[in-house]
Amino acid sequence: MKWALAGLLMFSVAPAMAQNVSPPEIPFESVPDFLKLPADMYLGEAAGVAVNSQKHVFVFHRGNVTGAAYQALASQLLEFDQDGNYVREIGKNLYAWAFAHVVKVDKDDNIWAVDKGTDTIVKFNPKGRVDMVFGRKAEAADEDSHPYLRQGKPKPTDFENGRFRQPTDVTWDAQGNAYFSDGYWNSRVGKVDKNGDWVKSWGSPGKAEGQFDTPHSIASDNQGNIYVADRGNRRIQVFDGEGKFLRAISIDLPLPPDAHPAIGNQPPTLQGYQGGMTMMPGAPWAVCITPGPVQYLYAADSFPGRVYKITLDGKIIGMFGKSGKLLKQFGWIHEIACPSENELYVAEVLNWRVQKLILHPEKM
Repeated sequence: MKWALAGLLMFSVAPAMAQNVSPPEIPFESVPDFLKLPADMYLGEAAGVAVNSQKHVFVFHRGNVTGAAYQALASQLLEFDQDGNYVREIGKNLYAWAFAHVVKVDKDDNIWAVDKGTDTIVKFNPKGRVDMVFGRKAEAADEDSHPYLRQGKPKPTDFENGRFRQPTDVTWDAQGNAYFSDGYWNSRVGKVDKNGDWVKSWGSPGKAEGQFDTPHSIASDNQGNIYVADRGNRRIQVFDGEGKFLRAISIDLPLPPDAHPAIGNQPPTLQGYQGGMTMMPGAPWAVCITPGPVQYLYAADSFPGRVYKITLDGKIIGMFGKSGKLLKQFGWIHEIACPSENELYVAEVLNWRVQKLILHPEKM
């Protein structure tokens, strides 16, 4: 199938920063067998990965499954030390667990788990005890209790302060405010202060500037700007901490000749395509921002399965990887942790694993 990538259409009224010339490939390695699980434990779909100040690694996966095939409790939060040795399970039998989405660690080493299946975000203290709960799980005692149905499109007037519908991610600013991407249904960003009190939200379903189609991942920079992976619209939108739109970043690069999806049929060409963009090249599934005085944005797509290194103003300066099942290949990267510029951790849904990646830009 031939691809026409010149002059890609961005479905946004806002100008998007784009780049049509391929940046260099970043040499990298994947650490073999980094995570050491107990003999009787297995990872399911690895949805989330995070790293704390001690370089301990947290994995939120869709494992420890109980229940019928389509009514399982598919969430388990595990901790490993800096060498990948298993430390503990956090939140065993927690009321919030249903369907893991991401895990994040804040500057104070608190652990935040976002569970898409129960519409909740749980903040654990470093000891692994519940400190705050955001959102509310549907009551099992309801007469018509069933998974939340997404039919039609929600209206902003339907939104409730502090209540989420299939949330996806969380980030923070220097003042301790938390920002949630509220994700598959509400298509907005919610903000709470350091005490957990609701401040505001912005966004709604759509393709215009400040609207979203599945805000799937979220990150913040040192200036408190918020980067939202607007996956279904195939762009990263950037806002200030009050929700003012600043810019959009798009990933528009030629495909390699051997590009193939990790699973499913080859997507149609982008030129003139009007459908959902989730599986399209450059659609950001996961984003993270490195620490330090000079920060970089990393983003990953599902097809062709690459990771992109981007300056905060939107210039793509490097990329690596492709779809596949071997080490250094990727099957739907769902979350990226980037504790430093050249050390990344990626959680893969299709390959049921977390890879620790060491980048070698000095070999470029």
